[in-house]
Amino acid sequence: MNTLYIVVPCYKEEEVLPITIPEFVKTLKEMMDAGDISDNSKIVFVNDGSRDNTWPIIEKSTNDYDCIIGINLAGNVGHQYALTAGLIVAKDMCDISISIDADLQDDENVIEEMVDKFLEGKDIVYGVRNNRDTDSFFKRTTALGFYKVMKMMGVKSVYNHADFRLMSKRAVEQLGRYAERNIFLRGMVPLIGYETDCVYYKRAERFAGESKYPLKKMLSFAWDGITSFSIKPITLISALGGVITCLSVIAAIYFLIAYAKG
Repeated sequence: MNTLYIVVPCYKEEEVLPITIPEFVKTLKEMMDAGDISDNSKIVFVNDGSRDNTWPIIEKSTNDYDCIIGINLAGNVGHQYALTAGLIVAKDMCDISISIDADLQDDENVIEEMVDKFLEGKDIVYGVRNNRDTDSFFKRTTALGFYKVMKMMGVKSVYNHADFRLMSKRAVEQLGRYAERNIFLRGMVPLIGYETDCVYYKRAERFAGESKYPLKKMLSFAWDGITSFSIKPITLISALGGVITCLSVIAAIYFLIAYAKG
């Protein structure tokens, strides 16, 4: 049977973990009992340098449940790096890894469907939202704009997909070969090239805690995604620089001629 590791990056999640942990354990146990996955399957909680009670809660859960592993990073490195760290650690111990956030906005009930897709031969299965009813008008508008800009810039991405996805062992191994410094998994994973599929779900509202992506961080995240996977911004800046240089030269020649005539 295939061993599944569910990787959950956590940053200041003390309010949600007491609810999240039993839910994930329940999902994993049900799949084990059904014979869908190996009894050696685990849930890996990665603490991204949280300064609240996130790590003590994770640490306690490793004693309460034999299917939980905790990874405590030395400092806050950011969601994408924490998630990648968890995946890289997990890949040597599992056949399948699934990444999901701790806030339960992504529907853990479709994990079984993801595994079914893997058994059909898919190396990567994307969890895709089928609506944005829980988002504010501002968030819906900016999200749509983000995906459109990414497409214009030639960046491969899956519309309405965040970081809820299944990856096979070999897919994670290929991901680990990337030497990107600005990690943007939504752009990196589609470049791996293995056979993919999608499962669709309704995204729930965050039931506790606060979003870890305020406007400033969202803009920084979007900029990293665009600049890491497309040379078009550099091309546009170069072209703009060329136009400004040409206009400056023309203006200089005009003033020299005017000065000479005067």
